[in-house]
Amino acid sequence: MFDHSTILITGGTGSLGVALAKTLLPREDIKKVIVFSRDEWKQHQMEHDIPHEKLRFFIGDVRDLPRLERSLTDVDIVIHAAALKQVPAMEYNPYEAVKTNVLGTQNLIEAAIDKGVKKVLLVSTDKAVHPVNLYGATKLCAEKLIVAGNSYAAQKTLFSAVRYGNVLASRGSVVETVRARHAGAVKITDPAMTRFWITLMQAVELVRFALEKMEGGEIFVPKIPSMRLSDLIAALAPDAKQEVIGIRPGEKLHEILLTEQESRHAFELANHYVILPEFVYFAENLYAQYHTQGKPLPVGFRYTSDTNTEWLTKEKLLQVIRK
Repeated sequence: MFDHSTILITGGTGSLGVALAKTLLPREDIKKVIVFSRDEWKQHQMEHDIPHEKLRFFIGDVRDLPRLERSLTDVDIVIHAAALKQVPAMEYNPYEAVKTNVLGTQNLIEAAIDKGVKKVLLVSTDKAVHPVNLYGATKLCAEKLIVAGNSYAAQKTLFSAVRYGNVLASRGSVVETVRARHAGAVKITDPAMTRFWITLMQAVELVRFALEKMEGGEIFVPKIPSMRLSDLIAALAPDAKQEVIGIRPGEKLHEILLTEQESRHAFELANHYVILPEFVYFAENLYAQYHTQGKPLPVGFRYTSDTNTEWLTKEKLLQVIRK
């Protein structure tokens, strides 16, 4: 599928980037994997943990357009995972969130087109849907920019996105926080709160699927299970008392991966939903293609963590964590 490609991962020292590198490097159809990020120490650690002759490191910031252009020389595919993600920190530092998540994405689009990159895939989040905090709003803007990038690329560079929920056991996740707790109570915002959950390997597989499937302009959404936060904590810390502290600023009770508005121009596949561009300057053929491969969604369909038909059990959660 990759046809001896060189792949660059922005924000490549994060949990997803490391998992992608470990998956991609052994493949014979991969020429090179380049990690593009700002943190030299994390790059050093990654180089130590994953010694491989096809792995390269490039220190840079997506805010720096000339540096991006240099890094994309002879690159075939970009997986864009670089982002500032901590919700409270982004509310306190909004300019920084915009510079990285929005303007950084614009820089990548322009650099990718100018350097002749074949495919660019944005890694997005359920927080981009009906955003209630700045982080979600910047990721919504990033999605819009990526989709619109196809209008400028004249089919020479394809731009698409994947959108998913919380990653189990990723760095800084609630799973990591609860497992590292000291004895005593665990603070919980609301017992009824639900979230979508995905494993790192499921996220890697989603990226692989999207890169194989994309024609430019799609947002790929996986079918993944939901779980109540209270059930997750009960499974991980059954002896701990749950102290309810209330929903924090900029937080939702439930998350959304696909809205009623988006379902009007989306299709259901076997294990995914695919949202097509609503403004079809470049996407006329996409609709005909997905009509043959999937089925349109019913009027008013929405994919939310509280109305999901698939739920993660405590037993399944513990099995995933052990792996």
